[in-house]
Amino acid sequence: MELVEATADDLDALVDRWYDLAKGTEEYSELNEVAYADVHEVPDDGFREHLDNDTTTDYLVVHEGETIGFVTLHEGRHPSRQYSKYLRIVNLSIDEDDRSRGHGTAVLERVKELARERGCDHLKVSCEWQNEDARRFYRSTDFHPKQVDYAQPLE
Repeated sequence: MELVEATADDLDALVDRWYDLAKGTEEYSELNEVAYADVHEVPDDGFREHLDNDTTTDYLVVHEGETIGFVTLHEGRHPSRQYSKYLRIVNLSIDEDDRSRGHGTAVLERVKELARERGCDHLKVSCEWQNEDARRFYRSTDFHPKQVDYAQPLE
């Protein structure tokens, strides 16, 4: 398994996979409702911005020459803390047919390597509270609960 930094040629693949990921989170909260009825309506602007961003990078997850997922990473700082430089996993998605085969764990191992290469001292990730599969996965890969996010729609 390797992580291949995405280019402009990969925008369609990123949008397709993001849409599947986003649609999958709709069941966990009304705040996750996707604004687009079809993947073909989704603009690639967000991923296009990442191409020129020094702190956010998208990677394709490639196994045996085939793209099987993607991961979005964001680098940040908490300058007043002992653990001050982090790499946040913003999106991590493995195609459904390729799940439960160790690919997600392999991605996390590679992300740890990238974080160390960039001088980061910790990783961050969040997932939907109701998504027990994701919570179980992150616990099984040595992530620890740190805080809880709350959200409120303003209607």
